Parts: sequence; structure tokens; C-alpha cells
Amino acid sequence: MPDRIPVAAHPWVYASRREGYDVFPIIEEIIADMAYAGLDGIELMHTVLMQDGAVERIAAASEREGLPVIGSSFGGAMWDSEQAEKVIQDAYVVTARLQALGGKALGVSVGKAPGKRTPEQFDVQAKVLREIDAMCTQRGIRMNLHNHTYEVEDGEYDLRGTLSRFPEAKLGPDLNWLTRAGIDPVAFIRSYGRRIIFLHLRDARKDGRWVESVGEGDEDFAAIAGALKEARFDGIASIELAWESDFEPTRPLRESLRLSREHIRQTMGW
Repeated sequence: MPDRIPVAAHPWVYASRREGYDVFPIIEEIIADMAYAGLDGIELMHTVLMQDGAVERIAAASEREGLPVIGSSFGGAMWDSEQAEKVIQDAYVVTARLQALGGKALGVSVGKAPGKRTPEQFDVQAKVLREIDAMCTQRGIRMNLHNHTYEVEDGEYDLRGTLSRFPEAKLGPDLNWLTRAGIDPVAFIRSYGRRIIFLHLRDARKDGRWVESVGEGDEDFAAIAGALKEARFDGIASIELAWESDFEPTRPLRESLRLSREHIRQTMGW
């Protein structure tokens, strides 16, 4: 593992408090906040990249604040044959714009099905993922599979179904969603090892409730860092803060990002 893993942040916590999760109107503010916090980059949301004028606005703010775009999240109902072509078309737009901004990572979420995914749905999903992966490779971007709880519950049923059809896929686990699904992040890292190229980091108390910033909960980031070192992790980490719906913040968001960044530095050495 290299001495220094890049640590970026994802704007979900901003989106979660806005109508339609739309952060495009405040993207310059978000980039400024993340630069202030000492982060190494921003991981965008694909809904931002789909907006007209996104590349120009983001590039200008990125240059002004000295904060690179490291990648983007991307999601859709990839298991649904009726939506598959639209998902691929959206991915084409997103990866082209991400490439224009210099981003190198795309974390994909396959979408939650209404019930247990069927073999046929897994087949559709794998085809969509392969097309997006090929798209990414052509544009110098590395795709990774991002997880919520539904991909890893029930003995990792969804994740295993995907990997059985797309065994070369790389992973970008959200370690806190693993915990919420009853999976030990350290054990997951040891199990999947070099397949992991991206991480989402968040903190929570032992009762599962999210905290305001990384370092105020009970997650053992030092143990996670140890497992990642054993696995020779050399990818990217992204802080993705999230708050419960009834939570009222006690400080400006940029300060929570700064405190989170500092805690990762102190506990994980990045």
C-alpha cells in the first residue's frame, strides 16, 4: 500500500437536505468547502454531471479552489431490462463528462429491485455493468461496484450473484453500509483483498446512528487501515457523511468535513 492514499469526499450529505437531492445550484459552495477541509478531491454525483453546463462550472470551481475531480458515483436500475438502455445512455454522458474533468473513478450502484433478484435480472445487470466498464476503460476511468445494504444482506446474495457473472469486477465498498448489513468491514476487506480499489468512509455509534463527522462515532478506523495494508490497498478513499433525518447539525458542514479529514489522517495515516 502506498504511504499516502488520496482522500476525497462525496456530497451526499448536502444532497440529502435538498429537494430532489439537487446539489448542482450549490456545486461551487461544495467544492470550496471540500478544499477548505483539506481534502484531495471531490467525488461527484452523476446527477450533477447530467446537467447542462456542468463541465464548465465544475472545471472553473475546481481550478479556482485547487480541488481535483477524482470521480463520480453513478446509479440506476441496471437489473431492469426496460430501463437498461437508458442507464447505458446516461453512463455514456457521465463518463464522457467525467473524463473531460480528469476524473478516474466511477462507483456504480446497481439499484434496488422490488424483491429478491432473479437469475434473469442478474443477467441483464451483468450485461449493463460490462458495457459501462468497457466505456470506462476506453476513457481512462476505473469502475467499481458500490454497495448499500441490499447488495450485501442475505449472505451477500446480490453481490455474489453479480460477481458470478462478472468475476473481474472491482469493488468500492461503503464500509458503514457493510456494518449496517451485519458485516464486519475488516473481514470483508480480508475476504475481497485486491479486488477493492475504492472506499466510502462514514462513522456511526454502536447503536447504528450516524454522527456529525468521522471520529465522533465508534468505527475502528485503525483496524480498517491495518486490514487495508494487509490487502495492499492502493486505491482512493472518499468520505461520505450522512445524517439521520431528525439530526440538526451543530457546526458548518465544511468544519465537519475538516474534522473528518483530520481523523482519517490521524487514525489511518492518509
